[in-house]
Amino acid sequence: MKAVSAIGLALLAAVFYASSTPFSKVLLSHIEPTMLASFLYFGAGIGIAIVYLFVPHRFKQNENKLSKKDLPYVLGMILLDITAPILLMFGLSKAPAAHVSLLNNSEIVATSIIALIVFKETISRKLWIAITLITLSSALLSFQNLSCLQFSFGSIFVILACICWGFENNCTRKISDKNTYKIVILKGIFSGLGSFIVALIIGETIPSNTWFLLALILGFVAYGLSIFVYIRAQKELGAVKTSAYYAVAPFIGAILSLAVLREPLTVTFVVALLIMFVGTTLVVLDTLLTHHSHLHTHTIKHTHDGTTHTHTFTHDHIGNGMEHHHSHNGTELC
Repeated sequence: MKAVSAIGLALLAAVFYASSTPFSKVLLSHIEPTMLASFLYFGAGIGIAIVYLFVPHRFKQNENKLSKKDLPYVLGMILLDITAPILLMFGLSKAPAAHVSLLNNSEIVATSIIALIVFKETISRKLWIAITLITLSSALLSFQNLSCLQFSFGSIFVILACICWGFENNCTRKISDKNTYKIVILKGIFSGLGSFIVALIIGETIPSNTWFLLALILGFVAYGLSIFVYIRAQKELGAVKTSAYYAVAPFIGAILSLAVLREPLTVTFVVALLIMFVGTTLVVLDTLLTHHSHLHTHTIKHTHDGTTHTHTFTHDHIGNGMEHHHSHNGTELC
């Protein structure tokens, strides 16, 4: 019964996150892009800070605290979290929300390539195929008109945002053993503040109280609350299974966008959707089926004829019990 409830929480986290695209599109009619990016992150940071107040003290005592050596990664995370949502909001203001929802999967490609180049991580054949399919789907979604190859500038902004989040994911992974709540609070408050300053510098105006409040609520639900229920699901399911259920988020976002905004369903979108679905499925399978290989060295002592002999031997051990996962917001939650 607990597992069923946890699956429900994982899917709920995906729905919460998916809601950000269509409803942000609605809010962009009343709030300028950079200002909206600011309020969404403020909503996540403030909301999770309030939730954190109710976390039992015994759990807080066991937390790993951020140290001075984590400062470069924290600053990198915050700067990238200022840039990425601003680019995303500008992209969303110029491109269909359903397209943007699927294009968010470009973050998988960016994160994997950056991890390969910077951190020398290996990429499996299955994941390379997935990266190729997701890139192809993103390319299809990036054209407004395939007949004349008219490129969508909104898509460029979204892909640039995903590249920023790819770097951000790799920064955040360096502090992923620290407390998740505090990382999200830092992301929300300081990234929101940075975006707010940028918005004022470029001349954007503060919206009315109603739209201001709605943006904060959307940020709390889509970013903050999504992470909170994700963590709850993970406690029962584990990191890998939770991420597999959470992978439906871009597709839910696309469906919500079509339903809420009445966006037209084109042949190009359907083809891109199918290709993206296959690519994402391969990512999930790669995550679930990846086996980790590592060497074990054993030393055995025994006594024979009054003399102690020591034998050392090494063998390769392969197991599938080690779980590693990076969430969509960049925080490793295992």
